[in-house]
Amino acid sequence: MTAVLREARIDAAAIGANATLLRQRIPTPHAMAIVKADGYGHGAVTAARAALEGGADHLGVADLDEAFELRAAGIDAPVLAWLLDPEFDAAAAAEAGITLGISARHHLARAAASGHRVAVHVKVDTGLSRNGVAEVEWGPFVDELAAAQRAGGIELHGVFSHLSNTSPDDDRAQLVAFERFLDAVRSVGLDPGIRHIAASAAALDHPAAHYDMVRSGIALYGIAPERHLRGALPLRPAMRLSAQVVGVKRVPAGVGVSYGFLHRTTAPTTLALVPLGYADGVPRAAVDAPVVIGGRRHRVVGRIAMDQFVVDVGEAPVAVGDEAVLWGDPTAGEPGVDEWADAADTIAYELVTRLGRRVHRTTRAAG
Repeated sequence: MTAVLREARIDAAAIGANATLLRQRIPTPHAMAIVKADGYGHGAVTAARAALEGGADHLGVADLDEAFELRAAGIDAPVLAWLLDPEFDAAAAAEAGITLGISARHHLARAAASGHRVAVHVKVDTGLSRNGVAEVEWGPFVDELAAAQRAGGIELHGVFSHLSNTSPDDDRAQLVAFERFLDAVRSVGLDPGIRHIAASAAALDHPAAHYDMVRSGIALYGIAPERHLRGALPLRPAMRLSAQVVGVKRVPAGVGVSYGFLHRTTAPTTLALVPLGYADGVPRAAVDAPVVIGGRRHRVVGRIAMDQFVVDVGEAPVAVGDEAVLWGDPTAGEPGVDEWADAADTIAYELVTRLGRRVHRTTRAAG
């Protein structure tokens, strides 16, 4: 079999194992696996199936197209979609058994007028200032919510928000705001249903935020949500990114490497060319990021280009066709994706979700 030039190997078994571990360590009544953005670049259907097998009982996506993709694949678990098109099709969502995350009065009015009984979770803004019912709207919103439920247009299944993860004081303030909104919901005779505010960071670091369900996103894929939580749980990385070396050349001291000559060789050395670049999602800023070739760790030198970057392998025996591993499983001696994120001054979330179409995905099945 011909080797793949650029490959992201997805380990569905790792996703399932992470879901199980998170379920065991955070025993809330419900657990939502977040599979938006094509399962954080791992494949939404693959991630959803593995997470459900691992113990999750709800799925979360950003928009309705992502939810419909799961239904088309035969996945019938509860799915919540919360970033709604201005003209979202509430009827189609109801017919597919998709729960809508509504975050404004116009969402509520559109859902209630669909001619169906639409299942909803209300998204409340507790201080992040993104989507969510703003506090100045809470009074009229809960009155309209109660009226819509009495009229049979909607069915409230849950209330949720999202923490900033800025500081303990900020998180506590958001929890206080969340409780105020829950009280407002109860004041009009409604049961809030499933209460959830903790994503991966708060799930691991803030027990007071667990409520009835936590939403595991990045942790599901084996990546710590915050630097201080690295190593908090023995999560298994679910993505391994690699490419074949396509060029090897011996160069003398003083040679400039790649655009702008950010790097010049200081001694005779060997340079290996790896066919991944920013068009493939490899960040241009990740100069000095680690790469393993032939079991040895080396570093990116020079500017990462659109299609390629250069690795200084020194005197190591490297040949065209050798595998270059950018990130994978640190327990196997491979760089972690966090190392690349640190090198690019970004977060691992961005790296795994931005891989381009030229990177071939292969999946190791769960179980």
